[in-house]
Amino acid sequence: MSGTVEHEVTLLVRQNCPACETAEAELAGVCDELGVPWEVSDVDADAELRAEFGDRVPVILVDGAEHGFWKVEPQRLRSALTR
Repeated sequence: MSGTVEHEVTLLVRQNCPACETAEAELAGVCDELGVPWEVSDVDADAELRAEFGDRVPVILVDGAEHGFWKVEPQRLRSALTR
């Protein structure tokens, strides 16, 4: 893999969340541009996730660690995914 670092991105969302829809579109743009796999997970479907992150969705996780919440910062996310 010639030194390429692979990352995983998860976006924690909930239903009927306009900010989540916006974040998903922005996240998709950055991840698709960089070829980084990503997924969406409903925070309310998992009691542990809801307890930890439920008060600040959408939440962006990079490699399982919290990267940001409420909005996507494209340049910051791009930087984290290209290290």
